[in-house]
Amino acid sequence: MKQLMELARLRFALGRSYSEIAASLGVARSTAQEAVKRFRLSGLTWPLPAELDEDALYSRLYRPSVVCEATEPDFAALSKELARKGVTRKLLWREYADQQSGQALAYAQFCARFAAFERRLDPVMRMTHKPGAKLFVDYAGMMLPITARTTGEQTFAQIFVAALGYSHAIYAEASASQKEVDWIGSNTRALHFFGGVPEAVVPDNLKSAVTTTDRYEPRINASYAEWAQHYGTAIVPARVRSPDDKAKVENAVRLIEQSVLAPLRDRTFFSLAELNQAIAQGVAALNARAFSKREGNRLDALAEERAHLQPLPANTYSYGQWKRAKVHVDYHIEVDKRLYSVPYDLISKTVDVRVGEHLLEVYYKGRLQAAHPIGYKPGDFATKPEHMPAAHRAYADRTQTQLQRRAQAIGESTATVIARQPSRKTHPEQTYRSSLGILRLAKDYSAEQLEIACRRALELNVLSYRSIRDLIGVIPRQAPLPIPVVIHDNVRGPDYFGGEHAH
Repeated sequence: MKQLMELARLRFALGRSYSEIAASLGVARSTAQEAVKRFRLSGLTWPLPAELDEDALYSRLYRPSVVCEATEPDFAALSKELARKGVTRKLLWREYADQQSGQALAYAQFCARFAAFERRLDPVMRMTHKPGAKLFVDYAGMMLPITARTTGEQTFAQIFVAALGYSHAIYAEASASQKEVDWIGSNTRALHFFGGVPEAVVPDNLKSAVTTTDRYEPRINASYAEWAQHYGTAIVPARVRSPDDKAKVENAVRLIEQSVLAPLRDRTFFSLAELNQAIAQGVAALNARAFSKREGNRLDALAEERAHLQPLPANTYSYGQWKRAKVHVDYHIEVDKRLYSVPYDLISKTVDVRVGEHLLEVYYKGRLQAAHPIGYKPGDFATKPEHMPAAHRAYADRTQTQLQRRAQAIGESTATVIARQPSRKTHPEQTYRSSLGILRLAKDYSAEQLEIACRRALELNVLSYRSIRDLIGVIPRQAPLPIPVVIHDNVRGPDYFGGEHAH
């Protein structure tokens, strides 16, 4: 369901082939073909209407349709025609369609069947790449050590390598690991180094790029897929046990290891930044080296290829990790031992969660449902009133009003402290408990002591229950005032009751 939107983007916005779409989305090629066919039959156009969610899109595409039989072209003859200069598949399809008196294959189906026929021929051919088409990315097998200045302890840096298919231009850098965040960061810096975005990025099948490795249906890492969508490119993993798919980057890795890393093997580096400065110098020299079998060098070819790369977006991709979470009965999800609210009508549903550097976003069926600042302590609650049922909001409001009334009876400072508790806490239950604990101190000590402690807490800007409890503990209890003796003519003294008036 979630992949239909991405399939439409790859096909209609980027013009990717069925094989590339299938590899990028981790689906069968026939599934991609069928979905594109249904897009065309549905009458939908790209971009899709903003109000169309995934359920509605699925209903539009997978309604019953009538399939008409069409005459099969002579693909053997067409294959020979295609080898002639200036002949394209579009031209061959138009000629084929014009010759049909009955039903003809649609262009997409024509191309799909033509490709299937060509695969059966199993030809051996030299891989060629058009400018701006593909960027190949991988890690080198060789690593270099980073030495701690104080202890001498060594950690080994991973070496990321990227190479453009047409210009053979190479980018390389050291990173702390091959983890998702480092992998995506290296891919991003490679695009900025080359000065544009290729039509497709071809990684090997490492976990940070491909979560499920399969020769025919690999599944792309969710954050990496989001990265590709941000930059307007497609992820087309190299097929398992198909060295031809990654020959370009393997050659680049060999050159980097021989020309850049090997000369650095005896140098000591104390930081990634220091190592990357040395690698950048080596890469610059490598890209400036003259080709052995063609004119110019990689920098010259890159200048030519840049004209065919898509422009970089205005904003650099902000990394986020994707997770799945189930909405609890209290309309909160738990992520990294912290709780975040979502609209209560999502109770028991499973949602997609994007955890960014500072912001957590919750999606259901591709639509944003909630966003919260990232919590910092385990057990933190983040609750928004609009996510609560009306009855829960009313109860929380009544409870806060009652607590405020009790605090006002003690004093202005106490009332101010209680009024500020909701801004300190992110969950109504936490607010209630803290306020209740503060007011309870008036019974454990006295109302006067609590008012003094709250006044001091406001001065220090420490408003937690624990802080006020510590402050009130050092405030001496005031001695009760003596009962005043009133001298008045109408007041009868002790002599009155013991004297002549005693009975």
